[in-house]
Amino acid sequence: MRIAGLVQDSIVDGPGLRFAVFTQGCPHHCEGCHNPETHDPSGGSETPVADVIRQLLGNPLTDGVTLTGGEPFAQPGACAEIAGAARNAGLNVWAYSGYTFEELLASADPDIRRLLERVDVLVDGRFVLKERSLNLHWRGSRNQRIVDVPKSLAAGNAVIIE
Repeated sequence: MRIAGLVQDSIVDGPGLRFAVFTQGCPHHCEGCHNPETHDPSGGSETPVADVIRQLLGNPLTDGVTLTGGEPFAQPGACAEIAGAARNAGLNVWAYSGYTFEELLASADPDIRRLLERVDVLVDGRFVLKERSLNLHWRGSRNQRIVDVPKSLAAGNAVIIE
């Protein structure tokens, strides 16, 4: 998979100590993006998924994994493998996406569905600079939502965590 970087012990990409996977490549190019260096799909470095999983599972203090970017749903197969390994280890999985839950749910790509099924919480929607707020937890702009993915998949529509 192509990644921009890996961060052990992140405290800003979800609750607890998180292993953050910054995927490389993003089609959204949101104005004011926090990680514009991740937009170029040919940037970053090619890293075997097994190496990412090995690092993720190597820290016994990790509470969960966060798939961010870039756009994790641009590499759904690799990200689904990482999310599956995390879930099998009893860790929770968060993902940040510029796509909305509804856009992802409507995708015909089976890897996108497989990744969604392995995510506990999705922070969805493009970053909108005019909606930016430093007072929000776990998101950058007011239009973005924190979605309970298992409940949303069961309901067929986004169930928002307040």
